[in-house]
Amino acid sequence: MKRIAILLLIGLTTGSLSFAQGQRGQGQRAAGGPPADAPAARPNSGPSAKPAPGDLTLPMDSTITTSSAVTIKGQRVPYTATVGTQPVWDENGKPIAGVFYTYYERSDVKDRTTRPLVISFNGGPGTASVWMHLAYTGPKLLNIDNEGYPLQPYTIKDNPNSILDVADIVYIDPVNTGYSRMANKDVPRSKFFGVNADIKYLAEWLNVFVSRKNRWPSPKYLIGESYGTTRVSGLALELQNANWMYLNGVILVSPTDLGINREGPVGAANLLPYYSATAWFHKALPTDLQQKDLTAMLPEVEQFTINEFIPALAKGGFLEADKKKQIAAKVARYSGLSEKVILEHNLMVPTSFFWKELLRDKGQTIGRLDSRYLGIDREDAGERPDYSPELTSWLHSFAAPINYYFREFLNYKTDLKYYMFGPVHPWARTAENTDRTGENLRQAMAQNPYLHLLVQSGYYDGACDYFGAQYNMWQMDPSGKLKSRMDWKGYRSGHMMYLRQEDLVKSNDDLRDFIKKSTPKPNQPAKY
Repeated sequence: MKRIAILLLIGLTTGSLSFAQGQRGQGQRAAGGPPADAPAARPNSGPSAKPAPGDLTLPMDSTITTSSAVTIKGQRVPYTATVGTQPVWDENGKPIAGVFYTYYERSDVKDRTTRPLVISFNGGPGTASVWMHLAYTGPKLLNIDNEGYPLQPYTIKDNPNSILDVADIVYIDPVNTGYSRMANKDVPRSKFFGVNADIKYLAEWLNVFVSRKNRWPSPKYLIGESYGTTRVSGLALELQNANWMYLNGVILVSPTDLGINREGPVGAANLLPYYSATAWFHKALPTDLQQKDLTAMLPEVEQFTINEFIPALAKGGFLEADKKKQIAAKVARYSGLSEKVILEHNLMVPTSFFWKELLRDKGQTIGRLDSRYLGIDREDAGERPDYSPELTSWLHSFAAPINYYFREFLNYKTDLKYYMFGPVHPWARTAENTDRTGENLRQAMAQNPYLHLLVQSGYYDGACDYFGAQYNMWQMDPSGKLKSRMDWKGYRSGHMMYLRQEDLVKSNDDLRDFIKKSTPKPNQPAKY
């Protein structure tokens, strides 16, 4: 098999991005080269992909395309993978940044007018699209065990659960994440780093991408994880109102609050179902609760939260003493904590304290983003854990494989650092960057009868808790007129539920079902 591997060595210089370009020979695999099943590469496309010798400007508009295949649900799916950069232009048409992306397109599909396109973002803000790319929906997976923990060697394998059988996918790294960069140090950071600045430039970028790839006729879906849910909720309306691009679906994986107010008593009380799920996992609940299955136990806690806990907290210091003691006893029963520490916190236990306290007697802490993960602190005393064991584990799992994958499978070779977390601060929180993305998404759904919503949550996620995600849906649509187009799914893992093998299968199947359900039949009009 002939292989043309194009070498891009991209480095940072003061105030600019620089590169060097060369060729690797064809023929036999070189030592340290790609595995035997690595895809064949095609040359860069477009005149800007091959700068003239001596040009020290990063080619912000370039592509490298490879071909491969993966077996999904027993079916062979051939595909092309395109990695590259596409510019962001300012109002004067000047390139101010290069956004890196990876685009997978099933290659045995002749008519793309009915072929869905899934547009994928992760969160932070400030993190790249690596997480869902290499562990959830893409055609390749990193090497982890069935519960999501790191394994060596850091290898890449096929993903038999990828949604590439039913949809093409593009993974996008916003500016200063992954390999994406600003053109130079003089570009105003305010162009990119803020809730609505982020939404605005990415919507314009997507308009160009969809045009270049000729995907305007296709059904289109946005999927975002964590802060990516804020991003895609805002993009749904921005694409629709400013770019006239109408979507079929938005998928929120471990959603943020989307600008929906749930502070005070509501926010404090809504954490209790998450506390209870975590305590159940660590076998810290009373026997009668512990012997029930997780999803059989949680409704009791949820009903207490809505019907008793929120009203009690709303009374604050004027809650009757005997009632306060009754509530504390129930919170202790459901959380695995002692009644004493609950009363010491006036019934409102902070998450950081919960992560430290639940297994304090065992000398262990639990993870923020996935409470199945355990940590060890310098001291058992204290109010919060020393570190996040789950995030440390995930960086361990992902960093080596994504760098290896781009270089040796997709032939994108660079000296530029791949930002797992990039410098995107200060993230503007000015008036023009107010987060109203939950309302943005509601407006987009109200205006577009085709638009459906799927929310996916892990029961053990303490950063974007599952009950808060449900509460978002209830408050986003107070009229109830959109609820037939909204769906919520829960999984027995944390923030990145797909890291657990059982949930990887289930969550991808849920995506397939959602895409099929929300793709209209031919000639079905979008109307109420």
